Amino acid sequence: MILFSAFEVKAARVEKKNFHDVSCQPRLRAQIERPMPSPPLTMPSPPLILASTSPFRRELLGRLGLPFTTANPAVDESPLPGEGPEASALRLAEAKARAVAGEHCEALIIGSDQVACLDGQVFGKPGNHANAVRQLQAMRGRRVTFFTAVCLLDARSGRAHLRSVPTVVTFRELADAEIENYLRTEQPYNCAGSAKSEGLGIALIARIDGEDPNALIGLPLIALCDLLRSENVAVV
Repeated sequence: MILFSAFEVKAARVEKKNFHDVSCQPRLRAQIERPMPSPPLTMPSPPLILASTSPFRRELLGRLGLPFTTANPAVDESPLPGEGPEASALRLAEAKARAVAGEHCEALIIGSDQVACLDGQVFGKPGNHANAVRQLQAMRGRRVTFFTAVCLLDARSGRAHLRSVPTVVTFRELADAEIENYLRTEQPYNCAGSAKSEGLGIALIARIDGEDPNALIGLPLIALCDLLRSENVAVV
């Protein structure tokens, strides 16, 4: 019969335990040291700038969920001699974008402008109450076309994408009192044709025909999404 001391038994148990620990270490180390898969490489998107101080355009662009900042283009919006309404809107949309490009030379810049037209007469921003009264009196009971232009400018290359979206608005036969009440309430003196459709101005309108309901408010989002995709900006 072979006798083992308590010390020898204990040592054997320790050696057995250590044997199992050592055999597990390489597997554990392999799990720890296995390299993690690298995330897909993505190119950083250029900054997005809205060349406008309009709170309505800012709210519309915010619906896309893209980060952006605003800049004041400070552009003279007077039409050029002999310039048509759509051409004027397109020119001013691009001019607004280019006006801030010097301060944002790595950005994609959005410019937008709107001009109303009735029988060849251009209706821009009235600027004051008396002009707004004259505009709405001329447009009541009539069909007026609003040209809303949008420009997406790549300030790095100078390349500009342009789009114009027309919207035909049929105004109700408005009483002078309705015009006066509307203007005193909304004061839409910075809106083309004095038509603030996102507010009380909707009560002046009998019908709206157009491809993008946002265009009349001031920024055609459907067209803008197309332009952003052309610059590889994922909207969705």
